[in-house]
Amino acid sequence: MTSLTPPRLRDDCFAMPQGVDWVPVDDALARLRAALHPVAGVEAIPTHAARGRILARDTLALRSNPPRPNSAVDGYGCAHAATGAGVVELPLVQGRAAAGQPFDGAVPVGHAVRILTGAILPEGVDTVMLEEDCAVGGGRVAFDGPVKPRANTRKAGEDIPEGQPALPAGHRLRAPDLALLSALGLGEVSVFRPLRVGVLSTGDEIIAQAGAPALPHQIWDANRPMLLALAEGWDCAPVDLGHVGDAPDAIAARLDAGARDCDVVLTSGGASAGDEDHVSALLRGRGTLSAWRIALKPGRPLALATWNGVPVFGLPGNPVAALVCALIFARPALSLLAGAGWVHPQGFAVPAAFSKRKKPGRREYLRARLNAAGEAEVFASEGSGRISGLSWATGLVELPDGETTVAPGTPVRFIPYEAFGLR
Repeated sequence: MTSLTPPRLRDDCFAMPQGVDWVPVDDALARLRAALHPVAGVEAIPTHAARGRILARDTLALRSNPPRPNSAVDGYGCAHAATGAGVVELPLVQGRAAAGQPFDGAVPVGHAVRILTGAILPEGVDTVMLEEDCAVGGGRVAFDGPVKPRANTRKAGEDIPEGQPALPAGHRLRAPDLALLSALGLGEVSVFRPLRVGVLSTGDEIIAQAGAPALPHQIWDANRPMLLALAEGWDCAPVDLGHVGDAPDAIAARLDAGARDCDVVLTSGGASAGDEDHVSALLRGRGTLSAWRIALKPGRPLALATWNGVPVFGLPGNPVAALVCALIFARPALSLLAGAGWVHPQGFAVPAAFSKRKKPGRREYLRARLNAAGEAEVFASEGSGRISGLSWATGLVELPDGETTVAPGTPVRFIPYEAFGLR
């Protein structure tokens, strides 16, 4: 199958209306969703190798499942017309029906046949008596009536009839889906090529390799391994664009490489408006930049741009803020770009095990986990420099945009990491 390359994003797709300052989270998500479309090409691959891939087309059953009426149990089959009230005794025909070994011939009216689970119902059989409900001896079988018509049988196509839709385009394939498609005879599927996600770290203070010599004013790169792992966990193809210092020409060269080799680029650091925020300055001068000030804590600055037609998400340099912005914004955006559509994290209400008074104006995400009582505990410090809280947590508590007072027992929305596809 020929691989097709969809059109790239419009250069001004991230532009905000004039006069917009602080953007509420829901508004930002809605605008982001409206600006994007799938950018990954399509390819055909064997079904057994398609876990994690996204269907590019609806799939139709090549034949019914099951293809013929069959027995749901081990037992004895006959025509329902041969049954009745009280004890029924029928002669058994020679042979049996088993899965993969159909009965050769028809079962005469007034006779029964030994039949095993999954076996096609022989001609003349439409009802099966459970083995445990039967007595057998002397070439005959006896059971108590009355028996329901078609008892213990499966109809042809009762799962999915031939030609009917099985799974829709945009569905991300899991192990059970591979079982379904294989059972329907689909040995090959059309899927989107994995989204190629480039990850670039910037900053003179960053040391690219953990464990390498570092001076007191330097820190090891935490964002790049985190974001590469996120992309891989989202069934994307991570592309390590490495680390560059605060040198505009070097950053531009890496962005050029990212635009050439990737479908989307995630950067961390330099996304705000300071003297050393070279990423945002480059994206503004040589790309197309919309620096969104999100009413979000932690996070706030989020640089959205295109560079040579490729979308760039400029994430904050702080790892806590980088992760929150990646989970809230990059995850649904990457899902849409990859062809799986926009995804919403599924949270649920639990009692709080903490107290907090929150001012209005910004949505807040607290690092949290559930205790043994099913209550949400939050990390001891809200400081965005406390990376250990990301590892301590198993999810986030989402506090709404308005003023909020939380006391122990107050219902709060807890979103597990797994709901963000983090694994």
